[in-house]
Parts: sequence; C-alpha cells; structure tokens
Amino acid sequence: MIPYGKQSINRSDYHAIKSVLFSEWLTMGPMVKTFESEISRICGSENFVVSSGTAALHCAYAAIGIRPGDEIITTPITFIATQATAMHFGAKIKFADIDEKTGNIDPETVEKLINEKTKAITVVDFAGHPADLDSFRELCNRYNLILIEDASHSIGSLYKGRPIGSIADLTTFSFFPTKNITSGEGGAVSSSNPKLLDEARRFGRQGIVRDSTKFKSLTDDRWNYEVHEIGLNYRLPDILCALGVSQIKRINEFKKSREHIFEFYQENLSGISAIALPIKEGYADPMWHLYPIRVNYGLRNKLYQFLWSNEIRVQVNYIPAYFHPIFKQSEYIRGLCPKSEKFYDTEISLPIHPNLSSKDLKKIVKVVRKFFKN
Repeated sequence: MIPYGKQSINRSDYHAIKSVLFSEWLTMGPMVKTFESEISRICGSENFVVSSGTAALHCAYAAIGIRPGDEIITTPITFIATQATAMHFGAKIKFADIDEKTGNIDPETVEKLINEKTKAITVVDFAGHPADLDSFRELCNRYNLILIEDASHSIGSLYKGRPIGSIADLTTFSFFPTKNITSGEGGAVSSSNPKLLDEARRFGRQGIVRDSTKFKSLTDDRWNYEVHEIGLNYRLPDILCALGVSQIKRINEFKKSREHIFEFYQENLSGISAIALPIKEGYADPMWHLYPIRVNYGLRNKLYQFLWSNEIRVQVNYIPAYFHPIFKQSEYIRGLCPKSEKFYDTEISLPIHPNLSSKDLKKIVKVVRKFFKN
C-alpha cells in the first residue's frame, strides 16, 4: 500500500526526542526557543510555537481583535479550521472564489466582497503554492485591512524570493505529520509586527502578562502575573519541539524530494487529455505539500476508487467549506463560488512525500495511465 502522506522520521529525530525525555524540561523549556529560532531562520520573521495549526489560526484571529459582526474574507478550498477559528469570535465568513490554475483565492473576487464590516483577508497557500501576496497586500493597504496567511501547506516556500512567513501581517503554520515538516502535532504564528505577535502570543499563553511594567494592580513581586484578557493554553511541549528542531534541519532535503516527485509527475502524466496538471506561477518557488490533479467532470470518483483498489491512497482537497452543515444558511448556497465547486468536483491529490520510492512513483503513474486507457 502506498500512503497518500507520511512523516519522514529518522534516527536523528529519535535521539532528539530521547535527549529531552532525560532532560530537566518536558515543557516550557529551552527547546521551545530553539525551535522558534529555527522557524525564524526559515520564515524570516519572529514567531512563537503552538499546539496545532488550528491553534495558530485561533491566536492570529485573537490578535486582530475580532468581534461579533466583523467579516473575514477567505477561500472555501481549505480545511474548516481556516473559518472555524474566526467564527469562534463571532466573525461572519465571506467566501471568495479561486483561481482554478492554482486553487488559490482570487484577488478580484475578494475585492468585490470588501465592505465596512471587513476585518481581514485570510489567504491559503493551497498545495504549498503561495497565493498572490502582493495583490492582497495592496488590497489590505487600500482598505485598511489585516492580511492573514494560512501557510499550513507552505513552510519552506518562497514568494518572489521572499520566505513565506515574512510577508503577511500574520502567518500561521502547521506541523501535522503529513505536512512539510512535523512535530507530531504543532503549529506556529509568525509576524514582523511586534504588537500583533505579542497579542497572538498572549492569547496562546492563557492571557498571562508577566511584564511588571504592564501590570494594572498587582505588586512587582517576582512570582506575580496578571490576566487582562482570557486566552487559552496552546503551548507546544519541549518533547515535540525537539522533533520539530530535528525535522527543520532537513527542510531543504524535504523540499528537494517533493520537487523531484512533482517534476516526475509533470513529466510522466503529461499528454493525458483528461487530466489538468498543477501549474507553478513565475513568482512562486513552492515547497509542494500536495500534488493536485484535476480530471474531466464525472471521472474523479471512479479514479479515486480505482487507485484505492490498486493500493494507492489518494485524497480530495477540499470539500468547499460552505458545503458543511454548519454553514447551512440561505446565503451559503450551492453555486456561491462556482470555480471552487468545479475544482472540488474534479480534484484528486496524488501521493507526495519524501518516503516515496522510484518504484512507488512508477506504479502510481502506471496505474493512473491504465485508468485513462480503459
């Protein structure tokens, strides 16, 4: 069986975790700062780590002070966490359609949805391919909005030579096992805006204020702290940070491996008229998290079953978010984002991860080609 996605774990990862298990700190220790420093080296901005990509998004939305009635514009082609974490603060979600070539949210459809209630635009780097960040930066500057980048797929990617994590007002990452690097579970929030980063960090650390210069009532004793606004415990323990540190040291190796798989598919699946292969825009240097192909309408489900019956695990990314019952309201109707819905109806993601062997890749291509010959 060829898995759709899989973590790449080696002896170095094992020894990194083992060293923490026999140290003084299992959580809230020095490995947290080490992991954050390594992430800064890759993403080009200060950051803090949290327990998941969902937690990272929750902290980012907390940082911008969302209140009931505020609106967030985002894409329906993403995991539900992109919207759910904003909805927890009472935000209303406005869905903008995508560019079918990349699967990323389209700036033109976003601008049509901006109004006086709009608080932020949340872009998603689908499959690891960066969104057109300069276009969204210009929109946010013009309308005085916050730009949030859900980069769960794209740590290690570059946009016009700039690292993902250094461009948006707030960028969130995920380190789930199938992602580009893993800490088991985990995530991070990065920003070049110290105030936003501080607000996000405080929320992810239970709202605790330890800086005595900011105290409102308690005395300046060493053990004192204050809570000015409620936050949550989203800490990432040293054990998992140790795995993240070990993993991030191999990020260039992982990127080359994913690029090799991407190019292998591009070369060996070209020429099949019923398949549209993913594209790379000139501004992007992606670290490919997914390899999403699109097939002629009506074929996707049959291809999915055929690949699974041949022991090749594939996935569909994603069910448009407003298809979920939580959005069952009159304005969230089928047809709301026609390009996104067409993308969903025709998309299937082939396996792409560093554990794939040459034999695995040849089998995947052979089985896909066999399907389209039948």
